[in-house]
Amino acid sequence: MLAGIHATWEFEPDAVLIRFERGIRAPKLFQALRERRVPHEALASVTLSPGKRGTVVLHAVPREGADPLMEAAAGQLKESCDPYRLVLPADRETLAEYYADELRARLGPDRAERSERFVVAAPEAPLQFKAYDGKASFDGRSVAFRWFWTGASSAKWKAGDQTFAVTDLSGVEWRSPDVLDGYLRLVRRGGEGQPAQADQDPAAVVFGLGYGPVHESLPFAAAVLEAVRNADGAVPVPVPVAAARRDPADIADRIRHLGELHRAGLVTDEEFTAKKAELLAEL
Repeated sequence: MLAGIHATWEFEPDAVLIRFERGIRAPKLFQALRERRVPHEALASVTLSPGKRGTVVLHAVPREGADPLMEAAAGQLKESCDPYRLVLPADRETLAEYYADELRARLGPDRAERSERFVVAAPEAPLQFKAYDGKASFDGRSVAFRWFWTGASSAKWKAGDQTFAVTDLSGVEWRSPDVLDGYLRLVRRGGEGQPAQADQDPAAVVFGLGYGPVHESLPFAAAVLEAVRNADGAVPVPVPVAAARRDPADIADRIRHLGELHRAGLVTDEEFTAKKAELLAEL
């Protein structure tokens, strides 16, 4: 287990369980996510680099197409809100390096390729948030927009409140509220004629100062995107794959490294015993 700033990573045989801090200083997105289980097959690479002010950063880079949250974010998240970054005090670098090596050894042969299915779960419905021009809600089967008379355009008032079944959608577009003209737009099947401007599109809600914040609108977008993919039958039931046996020499090196960490006081007796047993079981 690695306890960092705002999050703790627990290393399971086939996944990393990330538990986010819910304190007042933690990013609100982390507080909203609470915890995420990231299977090894969802990762493309693992890096360890110097951070700011006496810290190091362990970064598990997700594969494209593996996580609906990161797919919806489309590279718009600020670095400080990246749920795949674990910031640690510099004196934990040796231990972080050990776990980084462990994770790299478990990455699959397809790690450089785009995943054909989501393998990290999206936040669960029901979800809702207030946008500038309306309230958006999602119950797992349909998305509803209820317009505010103080913000909705005349085009939206004319169209009336909207409800969209996920089976009628082909995707979701999320433009961060941290930039100008942020919005969440539902992409309808055969909807080539949708208005270009989100404030005129009854299938979109627009953000504004204090409306549609990242920690509310992004998990919402991810949940809808996952439901759309599931409705398309694009997410098959995972088939367990037996792990390949590791090289005995590699196992021996890792046990020696583990012993060094134990002698340095960076690993407890219980952690040393459990991890050694896990490594020996791979022979």
